Amino acid sequence: MSDRLLPPTSTATPTRLAVLTSGGDSAGMNAAVRAVVRTSLAAGIEAFAVYEGLQGLIDGGDRIRSMSSTDVSGILQQGGTVLGTARSEAFRTREGLRRAVRNLVERGIDALVVIGGDGSLSGAAELRTEWPALLDELVAAGEVNAVDAEAHRHLALVGLVGSIDNDMVGTDMTIGADTALHRIVEAVDAIQSTASSHQRTFVVEVMGRRCGYLALMGGLAAGANFVIIPESPPGENWEEEMCSVLRAGRQAGRRASIVLVAEGARDQRGEPVTADHIKSVLEERLGEDARVTILGHVQRGGAPSVFDRFLGTVLGNAAVQQLLDSPGDEPQLIGIRGHHLSRLPLMECVAATRSVAHVIADRQFETAMEMRGGSFRDSYHLLGTMVQARPRRAEAGQRSLRLAVLHAGGIAPGMNTAARVAVRVGMDRGHTMLGIRDGFRGLADGAIEELDWMSVNGWVSRPGAELGTNRFVPRPEDMPRLAAELRSHDVDGLLMIGGWAGYVGAHALTTHSTDQPELSIPIVCVPATINNDVPATDISVGSDSALNSIVADVDKIKDTADSAHRCFIVEVMGRDCGYLALMVGLTTGAEQVYLPEEGISLARLQDDLHTLRTRFAHGSPLSVLIRSEHAEQRYTTDFIASLLTHEGAGMFDVRTAILGHVQQGGAPSPFDRIAATRFATAGMEHLIQRSMANDHTSAMVGLRQGQIVVTPLADFPHLVERDVQRAREHPWWMALRPIVDLLAHPHTTQAATEPATNRFGAASPA
Repeated sequence: MSDRLLPPTSTATPTRLAVLTSGGDSAGMNAAVRAVVRTSLAAGIEAFAVYEGLQGLIDGGDRIRSMSSTDVSGILQQGGTVLGTARSEAFRTREGLRRAVRNLVERGIDALVVIGGDGSLSGAAELRTEWPALLDELVAAGEVNAVDAEAHRHLALVGLVGSIDNDMVGTDMTIGADTALHRIVEAVDAIQSTASSHQRTFVVEVMGRRCGYLALMGGLAAGANFVIIPESPPGENWEEEMCSVLRAGRQAGRRASIVLVAEGARDQRGEPVTADHIKSVLEERLGEDARVTILGHVQRGGAPSVFDRFLGTVLGNAAVQQLLDSPGDEPQLIGIRGHHLSRLPLMECVAATRSVAHVIADRQFETAMEMRGGSFRDSYHLLGTMVQARPRRAEAGQRSLRLAVLHAGGIAPGMNTAARVAVRVGMDRGHTMLGIRDGFRGLADGAIEELDWMSVNGWVSRPGAELGTNRFVPRPEDMPRLAAELRSHDVDGLLMIGGWAGYVGAHALTTHSTDQPELSIPIVCVPATINNDVPATDISVGSDSALNSIVADVDKIKDTADSAHRCFIVEVMGRDCGYLALMVGLTTGAEQVYLPEEGISLARLQDDLHTLRTRFAHGSPLSVLIRSEHAEQRYTTDFIASLLTHEGAGMFDVRTAILGHVQQGGAPSPFDRIAATRFATAGMEHLIQRSMANDHTSAMVGLRQGQIVVTPLADFPHLVERDVQRAREHPWWMALRPIVDLLAHPHTTQAATEPATNRFGAASPA
């Protein structure tokens, strides 16, 4: 089975399927429910929704309802779960399971998609295991007739993980974790300002009973000064260690201190580490004016982030695909690795997840860290570097390098985060760090200064680029000046954080190194562009922040649905790359998306006009079309608006929304802060390694299928398309295009025995 994010193409016999959400609620569950319902209907499967979780299976009645496509309209941007959720003690009993089987069989349902945590998923797995025996009991008791029992002899089951804790083995991320990180980081950012004003210390407790993911990544993304997690509990003298770290920060000039603690944190003796205890320690030993903030259930609430909408959508779509392809297989957990789907035996994942908790309880903390994965472990060690008040002393006899950092290309949220990490990692390794202001133009003008540890304090959350940036690309005549400045400042290596212009500029320096020897230094490029258009990486720093900004604006546009019959055409950035447009279409439920990779034709606009007329004739109050700024030179946003207005014959109004540079503004999202941290760390380590070895090979750092990769910068011209600004390789996200079409339009229950070919050439159920 392909691990690509593709829509179902199976022609399996239609059946009936139910979807439910259970356990703790998490943002993004509604996106998964919507995807399950609409994908099922498109494949000819009648979809049902179970309200109030596993308890709804037991209660039956109107808690198990047939769903239409319109029943899940408008839920994509809602937090929590519209189906409701409940923890059911009755489901643990034999009688509860019997009632659940009877209620499902009475409705002809023999396939189930469960969205929840390990408890809900293991409960559903038990239902499937006991299903045949329970059917026999029901037949013997006369509660189910033998014909119905034989027709539904087995229950097909797929599990999706909805949990803000991100604690499930078998997937990189769980539905809801990214949104919870948003709430945590937003809160800590806000707390930082008041803490700085009063020179206070805040102790912030976040969720994470058995898993420190939220505390660890929240601390890394928000610039916390001390973090306590269950997997690596503090040692015997942890109170003094914490006070020493915070005291050193104060002495270095830091006005605010933030301690982040997971709610389930304990010390190595097994004693709880509470926020109130930490507050008392700080007040007694440091004389600090300390405050406690317990974020609690605010971490679960609010509209889901773009990533959670994406995750819920693709996992919900894949769950139905799994049931179509292999309904009789062992229950699978559908997760994500990098940006590709993963399928693993459900109960193996549940067992492995629970084993981590047992390992922690047995105080095997190193093993617990290893079981959380390499990214978790590496992030924890990096956090230790970031929270220091000053760099460690260089080893005796170590050669000290002079390494420079610059931004180039357009503004991307997260550039400052990357620069902060680069400076501190470089200094912690014993090297001198230089900042180049205003990109390659600043380098030519000699705008170079030495940076110290505290000069980048607070940059983790700042929008824009503190070092300045522009799209200036050095010309051949600029090379002597650039070489002279590098020579005069004894620069051993250069880290470029930026987008297309930065990559082109860095490559230009390497091609002139033969006639300008001073340019023969290693250069490492870190991708930072909202367009996500540079090669050798699946994702770029800044694109997630831009997506969240755009989607928030489109959500506001959709809020006007009750006031008028309108079609909005929203133009987004991206230049020659349609990443932003496609992802916005997927995560807002837009009816159409126009991409540079596909172009626009008059015939396509005529098809879309017909679709709009049909929608509004059937009472739709609003339609949203997303157009990437370079989708087509002639068919501009204004042209399309004029065409639709004229041909709409008064059935609907047309409005345009060109979002412009707001997409580049604002504080970076947690996703971008973490990505910037990973990229900058890998970039600096590679740069140091090359510089120490006097190896002048330049490189591009990227992320592929969740793993950091390094690609030679010399390959740049071969990895990009000629005359357009995008990578040559077919990107992973274009596989989402058929899913956007599949889920954006209402479907009725119909057989999928004759798959149609849509206008993009991909087979999809008619």
